[in-house]
Amino acid sequence: MTDDMKKEQEHEFYSRPENQEPQGPPVRRKSKYGAPVPVRFPQPLLDRIRDAAEKDDRSVSSWIRRAAEHELDRETG
Repeated sequence: MTDDMKKEQEHEFYSRPENQEPQGPPVRRKSKYGAPVPVRFPQPLLDRIRDAAEKDDRSVSSWIRRAAEHELDRETG
């Protein structure tokens, strides 16, 4: 319905309350991640991880995933 609209037209269209009602049943997206894995770190290490994640503008989880992938790639490469 909005495929042919320009951004300004979409903004105008969706700014009207009658166009903000959900259409059809909700769609659940499947997570690309498995079950959470609880991991504990000593506080000094966790502080360093948080600082590094913040410097990279990442979440702590994202930073740890990237670090794990890097380590696994290093072992196989």
